[in-house]
Amino acid sequence: MSKLETDYLIIGAGAAGLAFADTLLTESPDTHITIVDLRSQVGGHWNDAYPFVALHQPSSFYGVNSLELGTGRKYASGVNAGMYEMATGTQVTAYFQRVMEEQLLPSGRVVYRPMSRFVDGNRIVSLLSGAETPLTIRRKVVDATRFSPRVPATEAPPFKVAPGVRVGTPTGLARLWLPARDGAARPDHYCIVGAGKTGMDTGVWLLDQGVPPEQISWVMPRDSWIVNRVTTQNGPEFFDEAIGGAVRQLQALAEASNVDDLFLRLEAAGQMLRLDPQVMPRMCHFATISEGELAQLRRIPHIIRKGRVQAVDAQGLNFASGTETMPMNTLYIDCTASALDVLRTTEPIFQPGKIVPQLVRAPLVSFSTALVAYVEAHYADDAQKNALCQPVPLVGGLGDYVHTQQLNLANQFAWSQDKGLRNWIRTIRLDAFSRLVAAVAPTDTDKVALLGQLRAGSLAAAANIPKLLAA
Repeated sequence: MSKLETDYLIIGAGAAGLAFADTLLTESPDTHITIVDLRSQVGGHWNDAYPFVALHQPSSFYGVNSLELGTGRKYASGVNAGMYEMATGTQVTAYFQRVMEEQLLPSGRVVYRPMSRFVDGNRIVSLLSGAETPLTIRRKVVDATRFSPRVPATEAPPFKVAPGVRVGTPTGLARLWLPARDGAARPDHYCIVGAGKTGMDTGVWLLDQGVPPEQISWVMPRDSWIVNRVTTQNGPEFFDEAIGGAVRQLQALAEASNVDDLFLRLEAAGQMLRLDPQVMPRMCHFATISEGELAQLRRIPHIIRKGRVQAVDAQGLNFASGTETMPMNTLYIDCTASALDVLRTTEPIFQPGKIVPQLVRAPLVSFSTALVAYVEAHYADDAQKNALCQPVPLVGGLGDYVHTQQLNLANQFAWSQDKGLRNWIRTIRLDAFSRLVAAVAPTDTDKVALLGQLRAGSLAAAANIPKLLAA
């Protein structure tokens, strides 16, 4: 039985585990890392996501720090025309395979064990053969499974389904041609169940495929505030939308009298969007779409706001508050799996013999885990490390959004007081706007003034946030 020794054991080969490993290898040149994952290839949940999934934000600040994702092109047409490319799910998994094969394994300091499980007693067990490898961990276990979201393809529907009712997932929807070989009828109607980003993606995709809007229903338990994608663009031509937008966001946080007032200010400033201007959303999960996508979704005429689905039968939908009759031969598309459940609670990131990477700047997974790795490599004391890496929960309520921004600002302030960490953040591509800010010439007085407003706005926002939370 072979034995293995390593400095760090990383559990999970998704975006979080790979971003951590990539930065740790760079910042700690003598470190040896072992990565264990249940899946057969790297990429985490991206391997299970629906075929038409894509990033929320530009590819240029996602992934690992040492290898650029994408080419920096812009969309020439479609609902995101003029914005920077967002890698599709297949592009992301191919990219992470490159990270493993071209960046991590060639270092000679990484061992990768797919289709394996780490078990108590410091053993790696193969899921296929059952073979066990004893493991000596010299430093720490890194549990990157906090970032393992639930996706429809791997979750059972959270509602009862009567016999004969057709319920599928976005993955199955994109493969609707398969049962057609066996004579299954084409659905006459489609019902999206779930109001999150998966539901939004599904609605846009159906419309893009030519499904008439009147043949689509959408169950929306709660409306959501949605981040305007233009504010995430990190090219110089988007300086006002990105940096100016951040200033306007801070101004809203500084001047709002309550949470509803805050979101109305954010909407007026072009930071937030909502599906129906007549409905006040009650959640914000940081889902990000373009105004072009929003215009598409607004074409869907049948929005069902009766709460969560309890059951589906031959007549239609059953809710705690009543029922909704649906057309015969409806295909219900389950989009209810939540990506946020694992991010709702937090724990200290640095613990004795263990690191639990979590968001330190919501909602950026790659940036957060890379920063945690940098701090691990350069600071010796866990108390100091935790002071620099306060975990930020991602819950979804409007008050929770304010708390998230409070913690984001607190972490940003702590980083600004540490010269080494401050300078590192300025140089990495995973910080969405570091390149944009670094490119500002001292003679460009308008942009320099805007950066000054950004710093002042942070202080004003931090001062008003406790009042918003109390209200």
